[in-house]
This record gives sequence, C-alpha cells and structure tokens, in this order.
Amino acid sequence: MTTVADLGLGDPLALPCGAALPNRLCKAAMTEGLADAHNRATDRHATLYRRWAEGGIGLSITGNVMVDKRYLERPANLVIDGEQSAQQLAALQAYATAGRVRGGHIWMQISHAGRQTPKSVATEPVAPSATGEVALPGGLFAKPRALSTDEIREIIGRFAHTAFVAKQTGFTGVQVHAAHGYLLSEFLNPLINQREDEWGGPLENRARLLLEIIGAVREAVGADFPIGVKLNSSDFQKGGFSLEDSIAVVGLLEKAGVDLIEISGGNYEQPALLGIEGMEPVYQDEAMVKASTRAREAYFLNYAAAIRKNCQVPLMVTGGFRTRSAMLNALNEDDIQMIGLARPLCVDTDLPDRLIAGEIDELTSWEKLQALGPGWFGPTSSNATLRAMNGFANMAFFYRNIIRLADGKATKRKMNLLFAFIKHQMTDAGDAKRLVR
Repeated sequence: MTTVADLGLGDPLALPCGAALPNRLCKAAMTEGLADAHNRATDRHATLYRRWAEGGIGLSITGNVMVDKRYLERPANLVIDGEQSAQQLAALQAYATAGRVRGGHIWMQISHAGRQTPKSVATEPVAPSATGEVALPGGLFAKPRALSTDEIREIIGRFAHTAFVAKQTGFTGVQVHAAHGYLLSEFLNPLINQREDEWGGPLENRARLLLEIIGAVREAVGADFPIGVKLNSSDFQKGGFSLEDSIAVVGLLEKAGVDLIEISGGNYEQPALLGIEGMEPVYQDEAMVKASTRAREAYFLNYAAAIRKNCQVPLMVTGGFRTRSAMLNALNEDDIQMIGLARPLCVDTDLPDRLIAGEIDELTSWEKLQALGPGWFGPTSSNATLRAMNGFANMAFFYRNIIRLADGKATKRKMNLLFAFIKHQMTDAGDAKRLVR
C-alpha cells in the first residue's frame, strides 16, 4: 500500500492508449440540455466547457451525446445522428476547443437512452425486451418494445459513427455510457434483458453489445485515442446487475483495450447516484464497508476497491467526494486513478486549481444546505416521497446553475428549490415542444 504523499491531485495519468491526462480530477458527465431545436451544439456548450476548463480540470466528460435522435435522455440533448453539416461540425469544433483551453482533455460521452426515453420524446421507446415501462410515478415513460437483431447491429454502427465525429471535431476521447439504466446498462441487467438469443441470457451474451460497440469504436478512432466506459458497480436491484457481474465485465473491458472505467451505480428506479438521504447505495457485503467516513463520502468507492482487486485498468470514481483527504486516500490507498467531481463544479468552477494547490480541504455540499421546507418537509424526512422530492429539487438547483454558467452568468448559491424544480420542468417541456423531429 502506498502513502498519501505518493500521489497528488495534480499528478498526470498515463492511459493505456498512450495519451496522458494532466491531473487526477475529472468533471464527470452531467446532462446539460443546451442543444437547439435540431439537437445541435450551440455557443452555450462552448461557454460552459470553457469555464470548467479554465478552472484547471484535467478531464471534462460531456453530458449525454445521443447516437439516435429518436431516443433521447431529455429533449435538448446534443445528438450526432448521420451526416453533420459544416455549420454543426464547426460548432462541435468550437465546443471541443473550449474544453481544451488550459491543456485539459475533453471526452464526449456517447449514449442511447433506451427505455429511459421520456414520453415527450418517444411514445414507444426501445429496450432489449418489452419488459415494461420505467417504474416511476407520473407516467413519464412509455412501455418499450424489444429491439430487433438488425436494430442492435445498427446501434453498434451509430456509436462508432458518433465517436468518429468526436475525434474529427477535436474531442480528445470518448466515454461509452453503460450505466444508470440507459440502453447498454439495460442489456447488462437480467431483470430488463430477457432475450433468449445471442444478446441475452448469460453475462457474456448480455455484455456482447457493449463489447462489440467498444470494438467498433476502437476501429473508428484508432489505437491512440482514449476510450472510456461508465459502468454500474451494481444496479441495486435484487436479481439485477450485481457487483460480481461488474467485476467480470470490467475484466472483459480491460481485455478489449478500454483506457478508463468510471465506476457508478443505480438507475432511475434505484437512484443511488442522487445521494438522497436514506437512498444511499445498499451494500451487499458489509465487510466491504470501511469504518472511515470515506465509505459514506464517496458512494461507490468500496465497490471500486473490490473491482480493483481483479483488474489493472485505470479506474475513476464519481459520487460524493467532498474532502481533499478522501480524494488523496482514494488515489493512494484504494489505487483509484481519477477522482470524478460533478455537483460542486456547478457552483464553483475553480475548485480543481484550489484543490491541487491545497488551498481548500473541503467542498461545500450544496445539496445538504437547501430543502423544499423545514423539518418533515426536508431531505431527512421520514416520508420517502418527500426525501425523493428534495433530491430531485436539488438536482434542479444544479441544472439551473449549469444554465447560468452556459449563459456567462455568475452562479447562485441559494435558490427557492420549488421554483427551481418547476422552472426546470417547464424548460424541458418547452424544449420538447420545440423539438424538430
């Protein structure tokens, strides 16, 4: 075991493909909702990512860039689907250039929403199997239909094409999104993937789509271009994708030549990634839970540490890091190569520089400072619905600050959460109405 002094947050990371990240801090992917009515990149993307890059981040991973316009995570997603006009290529180039202003990397996260496509986008989403709509209140999602084999093959080509465009326009890498219940995560989850052909059944079949996409992307971008994967450590659903499955898939991805694997967890039905009080990840093995506060601070660190014992590929953990000491311990004690930050960067974009310089020891947990109301109405309410509502309202706080950053405005440290939540919902509804299908 190494000591904390061995690795610092400002140390570079050499990736298996030969590329090098300038430091160990990553702006993890967060959905932006900044595309125009044609799902094209805009000046707001460039403004947003320039501000993050100027803060000293070593790697920025974009929010979902969708491979199929018919199936989006939200209406104003950026989409790369088919031929891109000269104007759109120029907008993507400006976006990528902005993300590299201080020598950091910017990777495009490429994704397919699968059955987690809202009704406002598609009245019939797609999934590995027609296993029912996403189990959330409000009827936001329709029942999916099962993909045909030909459609699955087409999806592989779509991921490769999007990765090719990313490289062509100056992005320095790609991350394939195989977590959080989107399509590739659905294929891995036996509760959702009930196919009986070569794409379902045993884990090697359920992982086939992800692995074939990695192969097609590598062929499209070449040997020296970074490819990352975002993977669930677990879906936190009984009978779903488990830690044991995740360890096995990481091994397959390592053999496939992936450069960086981000460990996350959960999906829309089990939103462990939200960090809602009382909805933290359910640890399947109590022996994995460390006695220190790091097990609570970094949601998926103990899972990543278990995965590390079985692989050598660089790993990244995102979710819950709030202290510099926990980040350094993850690098040195748990052999995690990258630290993912998300929510704190929505308010303070200069955190990477300050963390690397040792100027700050703790990041503000904005999600714990605001609530829909006092006491029973807050995030620690005994009512699970109210806890969830506070979690989603806090998400709106961060979304609204992303928009402020993209518009060149100062961020807000406090908002009326109910107003922020309503405004966020109205923004998505308006984007859906304007969407050119």
